[in-house]
Amino acid sequence: MLVDLQDGELVHGENFSLFAAMSALEIMDPKMDSGIERSGYYSIDEAIEDGIAPVPLSLDRTLDIQRTLDVIDHLFSCEATWHKGHTLAQTVFTCIYLMKMERISSHAVLNSFCRILRATCNSVISVVSTARTHEEEDLFTMSFGLPLNGEGDDKCLSVLNSVEETISRQLRACKSQALSKKKTLEEFESLQDNPELEEGYCRALLCRLRFRKHFHHVVTCMRKPQGRGLDLARKHVTSCLAELSSMLKSQEFLKSQSDITSQKGDESCTTASGCRPIGFDVSLNSRLLSPAPPRAVQILAWSDAIRYFEKLLHDLDIICALSLDPVLENVLHFIAQFQKSVPDLVPRAFLQTLLVQDGKLYGRDLFCDVISRALSLPDIIGDKEFQSNEFVVQLGQLVTNLLKILCTNTAWQRRKLGKSLQDWSTISIQLELALKREFGETRNVLADENMCMRVSKQLLVWSQEHTYWIASRFLILGFELDLYSPSEYCMVYWYMHVVFIKLIEKMQLRILASNENSRRKGKKKKDHSKDSVRDTPFPSSCLLLQCYVLLSEGLSMLLAALRKESKSFQSPSIFNTEQERFMQHFDLLQKAQIPECITYYSFKEAAAQAHMADVMKYNFFKEIQKIIPSLKGSFASEPEKLAELRQIEQVAEHNRIALNIINHVGASDPKLRVSFEFTHHPHFAVAVVKRS
Repeated sequence: MLVDLQDGELVHGENFSLFAAMSALEIMDPKMDSGIERSGYYSIDEAIEDGIAPVPLSLDRTLDIQRTLDVIDHLFSCEATWHKGHTLAQTVFTCIYLMKMERISSHAVLNSFCRILRATCNSVISVVSTARTHEEEDLFTMSFGLPLNGEGDDKCLSVLNSVEETISRQLRACKSQALSKKKTLEEFESLQDNPELEEGYCRALLCRLRFRKHFHHVVTCMRKPQGRGLDLARKHVTSCLAELSSMLKSQEFLKSQSDITSQKGDESCTTASGCRPIGFDVSLNSRLLSPAPPRAVQILAWSDAIRYFEKLLHDLDIICALSLDPVLENVLHFIAQFQKSVPDLVPRAFLQTLLVQDGKLYGRDLFCDVISRALSLPDIIGDKEFQSNEFVVQLGQLVTNLLKILCTNTAWQRRKLGKSLQDWSTISIQLELALKREFGETRNVLADENMCMRVSKQLLVWSQEHTYWIASRFLILGFELDLYSPSEYCMVYWYMHVVFIKLIEKMQLRILASNENSRRKGKKKKDHSKDSVRDTPFPSSCLLLQCYVLLSEGLSMLLAALRKESKSFQSPSIFNTEQERFMQHFDLLQKAQIPECITYYSFKEAAAQAHMADVMKYNFFKEIQKIIPSLKGSFASEPEKLAELRQIEQVAEHNRIALNIINHVGASDPKLRVSFEFTHHPHFAVAVVKRS
């Protein structure tokens, strides 16, 4: 029996649910069904028959070269757009010449370019798939059955080198011809028919082909195991940047030869000449996108593509400059610093595949050995019993996952860090229980304690330190993602202050234990365990953390005092209470009990005790200014940390001045207006005081 469906009715199976409807595709809806779109061509052959991708590109040799350069430039823009997270089918493989490579075998320049581009795309997909960072841009690695592997692609470099050498000879002939002031082109085969334009077209083609060659070398060298190709990759990165500069210089010449007199603007052109390229059809592969609804893709402008590749190459250069130091703290610092530049998917994938190879750091160092170095216990490096210890194995897996998480984008990184806190907290609890079970309640470092006891204690402290480091990064990333409103700054800075204090505490315990290990190697002294606490000079990293503690505590107390005395920074919501917002922001920390016994009521009690007089009395911002000078000397050879110190100093100075003004005028003055801005530091706000 046939039944007509009315609007809103749906044919579905018994197991269908509203949850399943979220991932369902509606047939015959242009917004959902990629196959319903009727514009464009139904097949490549149909497009070719219609003359959309002629070979040669023109019977006029000069126009053929112009159009070849336009195709190359548009492919360059398409590649950058693909790197930004769009699909290959809607970017690079909208080119019919790339889809049907056998048609351009007679066109040496275009054939060599397309072959090496295809090989490079295949290599990049392999790197991103290995790193699995594409979960955030899940369309990146989908090939949709496109011809990514072609016969002879393994020889793409030799083919390109041959074409490059031919054009180089022509360019040299042009230069020698100019010196001899001859106008004939009899001694060599020119690219096109106009002698006056030959040199310009040779230069434009050469820089594009050379960029493609060097970029392929960069990708190939960085894929070599154990970082063996990093030095060579840096040389090719330098060459790529030089060729990009030459490509920019060629733009003026190419524009002068285009027949376009009025243009909409360079910001939307996907070619250097400003001309629309031939041989492309955006709807050609739309029917291959059945797993996902069709979406409009705006190809990056050529100038934007240049800027993208410049940043990409600079990011890759930073990765290639990595010293491959097996010290975990240095690796974590490097990743955190690298992420400040907001790298795109491709460089983050290369970084992850460099850091974690075959379950080892850089493919060389077992993570159990990395942990033993972090514990300052070189005697147990390579020790089979230590390597097989269940806690060491679990910590090694957690460190591996941590490095992978830190290489994801900011949003995914924060989410995954929050979820991983439960695992770190659990293993710390298990270590503590095992330590109590095996050795009782002893916590002091004893002169005669055995190696097993020392290792267990240091593993516990080390795991707790990294748990709090992850928690601090989780909180800080919330500022980068704009997750906190001004009315929530007080609770956020209060929680950061508590976490930073715990982090310093665990860091100092680890340093004491490391110094104790060093003393054991030398001559034993009586009561040396008592002297170790008194004599140990803590490193500058602890003092830098102390600055963060003071900043967080100062800002939280200032905000709490303003909330209490001026009734500002209180924005009650009809949707949720302050306690609910507290749990929304810190639920993952609370579940992992980081720190222990810290609840919303702890925050409320601390905020209730805050007074402007106390903020002035303790003057946290002034204390920071006392610490900064000594840190500047310690970090004299580290420009990144010096820059961080300058930012902290500016935040402290501006907040100190603002605090004095608020105290002088009176926080309860109705004309006083205080706001907080992130003008000097991305994570620590500056109070801005105005009178209405």
